Amino acid sequence: MLLTIDIGNTVVTLGVFDGDRLVTTFRVSTNSRRLADEYGLQLVNLLSLRGIEPSQITAACMCSGVPPLTVVFAELCRTYFNAAPLTVSAGVRTGLRILYDNPRDVGADRIADAVAGLELYGPPLIVVDLGTATVFDVVNREGEYLGGAIAPGISLGADALFFNASQLRRVELAAPKSVVGRNTVNALQSGLVYGYAALVTGMVNQIKGEIGQEARVIGTGGLVNVIADQTPVFDDINQDLTLIGLRLIYRMNRGK
Repeated sequence: MLLTIDIGNTVVTLGVFDGDRLVTTFRVSTNSRRLADEYGLQLVNLLSLRGIEPSQITAACMCSGVPPLTVVFAELCRTYFNAAPLTVSAGVRTGLRILYDNPRDVGADRIADAVAGLELYGPPLIVVDLGTATVFDVVNREGEYLGGAIAPGISLGADALFFNASQLRRVELAAPKSVVGRNTVNALQSGLVYGYAALVTGMVNQIKGEIGQEARVIGTGGLVNVIADQTPVFDDINQDLTLIGLRLIYRMNRGK
């Protein structure tokens, strides 16, 4: 079985593949102060709850946006699964032509999303990943990665508002009944949920206009469901896109 690991700034998402089939997924909080043994014990216990023994994991592939944890999870994979992980970075085959000014600047998770999107949906393609940041990735009709856009994520924007406005408090990230809030809670929810839905809708429409192509739009990321019902732009929602991309990249490089 292949263990795939997406180390994000807020959440570490893990998936286990048996061949091409995604058997199970986990999400644990990101903490760069945690040690390999702490994450390792947690992961072994989570796998056990799903009926998977550590000996069944024979390979690993990961991408990381948190450099201190890259080393931690590499050590974890070697210690607990006897597997040296493939870490997606410059020099790793992805099958994707990147037209970014400096291809090394593109986050590995963004590359994994694009690789999976091309495999599952074909070009042209816009991937909208709603996590710590709200990220737009664009692939043209020729299957080339053009670039994209990055905005603060919904939770990040909410945190900045709550920390800097003393009379505002945290609210559930849920759509209120109307855009015009009649109390502070609904007003905050409207701005965060409908506001970000409008941001995504507007950005997707502008990207389509700029590239001059009718691209399919795929939503992913831990917060995509917060706004998925509030905008018509998504053709599909796929929470496992990054993990699928890691599996595809592993297969290109290790041939399994």
